[in-house]
Amino acid sequence: MILIFNISIVILLLLSHPTCVLAKKITLTASQVQWIGDKIYENECSSKSEHLLEWNDGEEFLSLGIGHFIWYPSDRQGPFDEGFIKLLDYLKSSGEELPAWLNTKPFPGCPWLTREDFLRNRHNQKARELQQFLNKTKSKQSEFIINRFEKALPLILANTSPENRLRIQQQFDHMSSTREGTFALIDYVNFKGLGVSQSERYQGKGWGLLQVLLAMERMEDEKQVLREFVRVAKIILEERVKNSPPQRNEKRWLVGWQKRLSSYLN
Repeated sequence: MILIFNISIVILLLLSHPTCVLAKKITLTASQVQWIGDKIYENECSSKSEHLLEWNDGEEFLSLGIGHFIWYPSDRQGPFDEGFIKLLDYLKSSGEELPAWLNTKPFPGCPWLTREDFLRNRHNQKARELQQFLNKTKSKQSEFIINRFEKALPLILANTSPENRLRIQQQFDHMSSTREGTFALIDYVNFKGLGVSQSERYQGKGWGLLQVLLAMERMEDEKQVLREFVRVAKIILEERVKNSPPQRNEKRWLVGWQKRLSSYLN
């Protein structure tokens, strides 16, 4: 079975000519999509179902599924993209039957208000139903991650100054020319986002795929371009930690983030 995912490569001409849109198709087999999902599941959850629900110390949200999609409690909003609600919408539209308490319009917020509240109720009925649901829909979550990646480059270019668009598109093309580079792009988008949201900034500086691609030096060799991606991403995440609010203590996560980036080279 072949699954065709259209990754729109948008080339915006920088002169007075009309905008020209070209499309590049990346063809992934079902087994390749599964491989990508399994790798992300390993990176986020250590491939263990008990980590499909995780509330990290110092965070204001629950992280769920193979991609640890963010879910905020109903009484608050945060600066980070709330991916779990988008996942629920995708799963429902794909024909998956949601637990009854989740199947509402609009979808509910996270029922646990704090990390302590979640840990106290980690094994109640809602938590068990949610973990079972996420465990049985792992393959659909892989598809969701790929589908979200399809929209990555057009969104990045739409939020980039015209003089930088061609450079970013070329770096994206070069990275996506190999399986390892494609995985690195997909995983980083899931891991640290696109970098286009103004709310996902510390002291005005983002840390998403946009910022990494823009800071990369041009490399011709396929192995060199992946190493350059990893090198730049590590620097950008170090800058994120330096710019982060002290109360978040993001330095504790930096070693893990860098280890994950290094794994792209293995």
